[in-house]
Amino acid sequence: MIAFNDLIAATPPPDTPPAEGGVKKKHGLRIAKSDDERMLAFGWASVAIRVDGEQIEDWQEDMIDPADLENAAYRFVELYREGGEMHERGDVAVLVESCVFTEEKQKALGLEPGTLPVGWWIGFHVTDKDVWEKVKSGEYTMFSIEGEAERVEVEQQ
Repeated sequence: MIAFNDLIAATPPPDTPPAEGGVKKKHGLRIAKSDDERMLAFGWASVAIRVDGEQIEDWQEDMIDPADLENAAYRFVELYREGGEMHERGDVAVLVESCVFTEEKQKALGLEPGTLPVGWWIGFHVTDKDVWEKVKSGEYTMFSIEGEAERVEVEQQ
């Protein structure tokens, strides 16, 4: 098992086994904390920059600018706050915690920048018992955000 800190601190180890079809999959950001009694799950919704300063490429080979991630998080909290199941069925969870940890916020909290990744931490109260059972069993292991954006080609430096 790979520790969460390894996921956000460095690239996956070279000996990471390939997924189905022989293609190496990028590691997801796992649910980091849960409270069974209150049906709460917490973790990173998205990480833009790892603690080592490297910008992350997601599973679709996209990168998100920290300011864009912060704006998207604020918009979600302001307008939606609802959690769904597998991007299909809505109204199974309610957002109860949200913070985008920018370098500026880390400094304001008295943390050395780079202590945490630049990313969006969330917590949901799962209101659907069947969905909570899937979280508990490990069938649902991470958060997956969905959204729309305009792709812009970035020149490699």
